[in-house]
Amino acid sequence: MSYKTRITINEELSELRGKFQLAKIQKVKLKLKSLIILKENPNMKQEYIANHLCIGYSTLKRWYRSYRINGLTAFLKVVPTGVRKSVVSKEIHEALKEKLNDSSNPLLGYWHAVLWIESTFNVSINYQTIRKYMIKHFKTKLKVPRKSHYKKDDQAIAAFLKTT
Repeated sequence: MSYKTRITINEELSELRGKFQLAKIQKVKLKLKSLIILKENPNMKQEYIANHLCIGYSTLKRWYRSYRINGLTAFLKVVPTGVRKSVVSKEIHEALKEKLNDSSNPLLGYWHAVLWIESTFNVSINYQTIRKYMIKHFKTKLKVPRKSHYKKDDQAIAAFLKTT
């Protein structure tokens, strides 16, 4: 059971609404909206506020704790989390690029690519990771046309087709 919120909001309601109108980031708007609702209805339970804003109750508690400790400016600051580091290094990327363009010793599939990376670079990478990476960066497909022998002579085929 949730209890009444025991947070005092120091800012005026008009100031909060003005900041809400000027906010462009959705997360900042949600935070300001939670403060506006709490300022308008000081006896409203946090659970109801969280349900109204379609966020988790623990998220709202964390926001209010941040507001109570750090104040409004730090509360509204959104820290970017950054871009995840890729599992496939540049060295592996270049080697895959060369291996895919090599017609004499090509990769036979995504499993072969996983095993080749493990044997060459001593790095274990998940099958789905390699598959999605190769599709995204090299536009590979699982289905391939029928294989033709790499030593096949195209001129002999052209001469044969001319005589028939």
